[in-house]
Amino acid sequence: MAAGDPKYLVFDIESVADGPLVSRLRYAADELSPEKAIARYRGELQAETGKDFIPYTFQVPVSLVIAKVGKDLALQDLVALDEEESRPHEIARRFWEGWRRYKRPRLVSFNGRGFDIPLLELCAFRYGIQIPDWFAEEARNFDQPRYRYNTQAHFDLHEWLTNSGASRFAGGLSLAANLIGKPGKMDVAGHMVQDLWDAGKKAEIHDYCRGDVLDTYFVFLRSRVVAGDITLEREQELIDETKAWIEARAGSSRGLARYLAAWGDWQDPRG
Repeated sequence: MAAGDPKYLVFDIESVADGPLVSRLRYAADELSPEKAIARYRGELQAETGKDFIPYTFQVPVSLVIAKVGKDLALQDLVALDEEESRPHEIARRFWEGWRRYKRPRLVSFNGRGFDIPLLELCAFRYGIQIPDWFAEEARNFDQPRYRYNTQAHFDLHEWLTNSGASRFAGGLSLAANLIGKPGKMDVAGHMVQDLWDAGKKAEIHDYCRGDVLDTYFVFLRSRVVAGDITLEREQELIDETKAWIEARAGSSRGLARYLAAWGDWQDPRG
């Protein structure tokens, strides 16, 4: 695998509702417990919209997995921040400090501009984390890393696939991954994270997040083929290298073993 500092940080977040915050702001008069407040809010959202996912403004991160990727686009490592304790403030701190320590590599996400980055910015606000180089308020707006169209600072694959929201990408990351033979969603999906967390199943959440990051990495590689950065043959070499990396670690990682078991190879329609 490639050596040196990563050029890209491919990442994904899993989050849960902040029960005390939901109780305090939405149901103060009812004095609901955090658990009952979350359940009530989810029920209301389900009745109104058909989905029970609570807005990110009421959420905190409990899993953040990063794939460190080198300049040559090879996977260097796959890490879950604060995996053992899953503390939201520590996850946010390590993310921003790591981004800075590695000299601000290009962030890569799938819908990170719509969810992951706003949540991490809100965490910086909530926990008092200084990220002046992310906001870069003295720079021209299009040079600021958080500027929506600054793809050199943050490459959002959802934005790329939809021409910055000009179209709608039904199917999300799971569909994009399946188009190139990768697992996509298996037996866990984002709406299940809250229930897994409530049941104390942190490991399952981290494993799910790992799978999403691997899918995002492979979708990113294909985007680089389409953009002309690498050839299709080089993409397949990188995929083979990554598969070998996963195989070497699957024995000690249930999440990687499950991802490997669902592995699929892209089928070239040219035969």
